[in-house]
Formats: sequence, C-alpha cells, structure tokens
Amino acid sequence: MNLINRVVLPVIALVVFLLATATFQVKQYQTALEFRLGEIVKDSFNPGLHFKLPFINTVKLFDKRVLTMTSQPERFLTSEKKNLVVDYYIKWQIVNAADFYKATRGDERIAMNRMDQIVRDAMKSQISSRTVNEVVSGDRDQFMRNVIETTNRDMQGLGIKISDVRIMQIELPQEVRKSVYARMEKERFAVAQSIRSRGEEQAKKITADADRQRDVILAEANRQAAEIRGAGDAAAAATYAKAYGQDPKFFEFYRSLGAYKQAFDQGGSTFVMNPTSPFFRYFRAPSDASSKP
Repeated sequence: MNLINRVVLPVIALVVFLLATATFQVKQYQTALEFRLGEIVKDSFNPGLHFKLPFINTVKLFDKRVLTMTSQPERFLTSEKKNLVVDYYIKWQIVNAADFYKATRGDERIAMNRMDQIVRDAMKSQISSRTVNEVVSGDRDQFMRNVIETTNRDMQGLGIKISDVRIMQIELPQEVRKSVYARMEKERFAVAQSIRSRGEEQAKKITADADRQRDVILAEANRQAAEIRGAGDAAAAATYAKAYGQDPKFFEFYRSLGAYKQAFDQGGSTFVMNPTSPFFRYFRAPSDASSKP
C-alpha cells in the first residue's frame, strides 16, 4: 500500500502539473499570443481551452474590451492666444495583439502614455485653429471626429484603436478667470440697463397714452352730463310752466310748502321777520292768506 502511494501519487501530481502547464483558457473578452522561446508563433485563438508545449511555449493574454483612460487636465492655446484647461477621456481597445506586444512589450501603461501624448497633440492642433467660442459651443462632434481620425492615423502599428475621445470639462485658467467673470458681469449689467431703459420708455408711453385717454373720456363724460343736465333743466322748466298754467294758486301754494320744508327742516331755526311778510301768508287765516300782501 505504501509502495502504491509512493508511485501513484507522484504520477498523478506530474500529470496534473503537465495538464496545468500544457493548457490555457481564452475567455470571450480576451485575445492571446503564443510564444516559442520568446518569439510569437500564433496570434489567433478562439475562446475556449487550448494546448501548448510545456516549458517551450508560453502564452500571454490581453483584454480586448473597450477600455477607458482619463487624462489629466491640460492647457491648450486657442487661435486667439487664450489658454483653456481641458479635461477629457479616451475610449480605446487592443485590435492587434501582436503589434501591441511588439510596440509596448504588452505593458498597458506604456501604451496609455504613448496614446495620451498622441491624443494631446491632436487636441492641441484642433484647438489652436479654433476660437474659444468655437471650442466651447461650436461643432463638438466634428471636433472630436478630427481628433479621433488624427490619433488613429498616428497610432498605426501600435495595435490600438481609439473609438472615442470626449471632453469632460473646459475651464479658463485661474489667473484669468476672475477678469473674464468681471467682463461678463459688466456686459450683462449693460444689457440689463439697456432692457431697463427700454422698459421705462415703454412705461412712459403707456402712462401718457392712458392719461390722454382718461382726459378724453372725462371731457366726453362732462359734455354728455352737461347735455343731460340742460335737457333735464329744460324739461323741469317746461313741467313747472305747464303746472303753473293749469292752476296758478295751487302752484304757488305747492311752492310755498317746498320753501317751508327747506326753511324748517334744520330744526331750531330762528327768523326775525315781519309777520305780515308774504312768506307767512299761508300761516294766516284763509281770508288773510287769500289777500295779497
């Protein structure tokens, strides 16, 4: 039993070791290179389990998914000789593992450093031919397409493809930011003053027109009131004349009653008058009232 264990267990261990060193797995998101004594012998593998010669062949795996690299904020000079601080990110992937390994020895850090420098040069070239307004609010898609095309052309042979470059933030340098904000504030203040002046002018026009319309309406109302008052006075005079013509004595009596009411309506009135005054004619005896004063 001990003899079997001493023989079988080492054999099993050797088989497991050989299988581990003779096989490798390529996942769906990976690509692989097979080397023989340091030289590439195969660069195309389908996903799955593969075999190699132990101790002679080696395999290196690479991630072929789209990767993201974020750059440090960089200063760029526009066509107006103004500095902009631009922060951007890069979407890239390995499309040729053999070229990638030959150019970078398979080190992603080396690849990203070279890629970042190429993208930075392309960004510099594009921004230097544009104004600040064109960079900030111009045709951003065309701007990015130019950067991507230039970068991919300059990176031929690296086994890398840039799928996208996007600007995350554009800022002015700190030393000029305050002066720019002050100028913007001054411009906005001038615009506000202009709008306010136009508003005050419109308000004065509206007020003047309203005053004119008010005067016209009041004048017309006064005219109509005078006409109505005149017509009423004329109608009253005609009514009085007609009433007086029908019974002059009754009319005089009615008018006297109205005078009495107006005189005595206040209460506590004192009159110093001759009792024989015509005003008191209806306070005397009927025979005396009918006689003329």
